This record gives sequence, structure tokens and C-alpha cells, in this order.
Amino acid sequence: MEVTPGIRREPEPDLEAVGEDEALVERIHAEIEHDGPITFARFMELALYDPERGYYRTAADRPGRRGDFLTAPEAHPIFGATLSRAVADAWDRLGRPSTYVLREIGAGTGSLAVAVLDALAAERPDLARVIRYEPVELDPARVERVRARLEAAGHGQRLMPEHGHVASVANAFVMANELLDALPTHRLVQRGDALREVLVGADEGTFIDVEGDPATPALAARLVEEGVRLANGQRAEVCLALDGWLAGVASGMERGVVLMIDYGYPATELYDPVRRRDGTLRAYLRHRVHDDPYRHVGRQDLTAHVDVTAVEAALLRVGLDHLGTTTQSDMLVALGIEDRLRAVQSDPATTIEAYLELRSALVRMLDPAAMGRFRVIAGARGLPSRHGHPTPIEPPLAGLPARTT
Repeated sequence: MEVTPGIRREPEPDLEAVGEDEALVERIHAEIEHDGPITFARFMELALYDPERGYYRTAADRPGRRGDFLTAPEAHPIFGATLSRAVADAWDRLGRPSTYVLREIGAGTGSLAVAVLDALAAERPDLARVIRYEPVELDPARVERVRARLEAAGHGQRLMPEHGHVASVANAFVMANELLDALPTHRLVQRGDALREVLVGADEGTFIDVEGDPATPALAARLVEEGVRLANGQRAEVCLALDGWLAGVASGMERGVVLMIDYGYPATELYDPVRRRDGTLRAYLRHRVHDDPYRHVGRQDLTAHVDVTAVEAALLRVGLDHLGTTTQSDMLVALGIEDRLRAVQSDPATTIEAYLELRSALVRMLDPAAMGRFRVIAGARGLPSRHGHPTPIEPPLAGLPARTT
């Protein structure tokens, strides 16, 4: 998640006053006392997704200006409006089926969905008549808040029926924006010729790093598969949850597209022994970033950069075609975001305040030093070319190159 840049109009938050979820901390300590040191992936699973106390299970704001981080959809609706072209392009390529589901995994506040559906209603009424939106969140209360927001925005008729998650759909566009970075990840450190895992232990009521043998040979196998050799003393993260997550996504789609947007790098860059010697694990709290995962447990977000190479390989393993990989900046430009900016600029109804807000958000979305460097990875199943041939790779989805990183 990207930290909100720019001039702050409110007093600096007192981060120490945020504290931690004491009940969750006690629960994690009890597990360590009973089982011994746990993997960081397990710690992250509890801190973020514990059914009762996890960071993403509570009612507090997470993305947004009042939360802990600002995503592109929260920054401005132009992001979702621009992305709507890719949603429409996939529908056209599928032959404009009469049923088409827009499934958002990690729907957040619903900002992305509202922007996409607003744009489709204005620009593609043929698609707007048949598309149905399905928010997917771990917490049912969050799903209900998203549904209420879409109702208020006039998209109630485009919501999937309220009978829970639909296991499989015939034609779908699945989007996951800044979700992969928060999947539970293992932490590793190289000690000479030995690969060690950084586990989570406890000492006098605090969580500490404890080195041990890797919990599974799959960790070393991932690095070998990608041709990665960590330098002595180098720390790194390996997310083994990618395959399971993608398998679940793929199993629920007969035909369609999966679009993932997140910050990450191909393996050779992600595990660079100079630039990322200490790994990429970060904590986000009140639009501040730090590197201590053991503070504010249950009340701060934890993320690690995405291994783009691993995602691309996982796509193929779960039976999806890899359409292409690009950056967020290149995708948005290819989808015509600059034309949208000019249209807003030339609209007499646009105030100077609204235009400046849009410009500021757009800079963050396109800046290669900020959100613009985020990777966009697309996979598909049964997506014909624009010429009707059953070749899923060429030409690629609108806004994406073919099979490039």
C-alpha cells in the first residue's frame, strides 16, 4: 500500500496511542508458548486475519484517507474509470455474453467498484445492463458496507444476489488491487551456505526473531526454481500462499480475466542482494511506514513486495494463461487516462479545486517513484483474440503488452 504523500492538513497522529490488540497479542503468545516459535507466515496470518481480532477482520477503516494507507482507487475515481476499459475489452473478447460478473477480491470500501460501474453506465450502457458485481471480503460486515455503498451510488441492480459468494461463474473479470502483498509470507536469512528461516519467538512478553531450519523444503525450492542465491546475511520473504490463492480464483471462473495490481518485482530484482539486502517487509499505520512488525499487533498492516515471477508461474500451474505483465503507469496510459484528464480539464463544470485534486492523484498513480511502478499481472482462461481465434496471448488485453515484465 502506498503511503499518502503531499502536504498534511491534519496534526501528526500519535502512533503510540494506537497501542495494540492485547487479546490478539495474548493469543499469539499462547500459541508460541504451546508450540514453540512459529513461522512469520503464521504470525502474519494471525495479526491480519484472525477471525475475531485480525487487522482485516475489524470494522475500522483500513484503506482511505482516514485509514492507514491510500490505494489508487481511494485517491481518485479516475483510476477505476480508466480500468473500466479493460473490463469492457474482456467482455467484448468473450463475445458479449448475457451474464458477466465483475468479482473484486478485497473490495475494501467499494471505491474501485463504484468508479468502474459509473464509467460503464456512462460509456458502455450495453455492458452496464448485464454486468453484475460481487464483492469478496473475509468479513461479512465489510461486504455489507460495500453493498450499501453501491446501492447508494445507484448500482443496486448490478449487485449479485445476497446469498453469499458464488463458487463458480461462466464469464468473469476478477480484480485484486493491492491484495497479494498482504498474503502471509515466510521470512528467510542466508547464513553462509545454510538457508535459515526467521521465526517468531517470545521473550519476556515481547515478540522476537528466532532463526531455525526452514519449515518446508518448498522455501528453498522456490529460490532454486527462480535462480536466486541469497548473499550471506541477506534477508528475504517468500510467499507460498500465492498458489493456493490463485487456485481458488481460477476454480471459480470458467472463462474470463484475472487482473492483479500490486507493488513487486521479478525475482532477480526482488532478491537483489544490494538494493534489498534486508528484505521488503513493512508495516503501515496512519499513513506512516516502518519496519517493525511486532508493534501495534492487530492494528497495523503488514506487507511484503510481490514476487512477480512467482505469480506468473503460479498462473500457469493453476491452468490460466499469462496475458502479460506491465506497470500501473503504462497500463493507465495505454487505457487512455490522459484523455480522461483532458476531458475533465475542458469540462466547464470542473472547478479549479477538483482539477488540482485530480492532477495530484494522477501524479501519484503514474509516478514511477510512487504507485506508477506497481506491477499489473493479467491471466485468463478461454479468452479469444479480437479476431475470433482461440489464441489467448495475442493480442493482449487492452492496456497490457504480451508476456513482458
